[in-house]
Amino acid sequence: MLKTKKSFFERVTGSSPIDSNNMGESSMPIYAQEEETEMLMNDGGSMNSGGGHRSLNVFEEETSFSGDAEGQLTIDVYQTENEIVIKSTIAGVKPEDLDVSINNDMVTIKGERRNEEEVNGENYYYQECYWGGFSRSVVLPIDIIADKAEASLKNGILTIRLPKADTTKVKKIQVRGF
Repeated sequence: MLKTKKSFFERVTGSSPIDSNNMGESSMPIYAQEEETEMLMNDGGSMNSGGGHRSLNVFEEETSFSGDAEGQLTIDVYQTENEIVIKSTIAGVKPEDLDVSINNDMVTIKGERRNEEEVNGENYYYQECYWGGFSRSVVLPIDIIADKAEASLKNGILTIRLPKADTTKVKKIQVRGF
């Protein structure tokens, strides 16, 4: 039995070299946010004649993702001296299609981006834009005054301004005796 020295990469990652005699399908777990799926890597079983390299086909998905999933907004949340500010790019959404709600220490943004043009899926070269319902909830780091919150949409950017509650104010109350 002939021992071969492992390369640095093989020692660090714990991997082993690909055995050219054992080429076929192998499975690899892929983890999604909502569910776990398994993908198959199909090499087609063919060897290139020009140097012994094999070509891998694109991953073939074993399960399909649900079309009912909502998109998730990307947001920036920061504070100024007097307020918490939440900003999000929401291009292509009308203000009347947005719902911003504040519940205790959480802000929720919901809406829908509608594609006004119907395009057959096989006619796309790239399809990276998200069309459909979306939502995002943010837990606020400090107390705010919900009644004075404001939201505006300008140039495709939603800005929500939430005034900070003044928690440093000390309120003294009278103790009554009976």
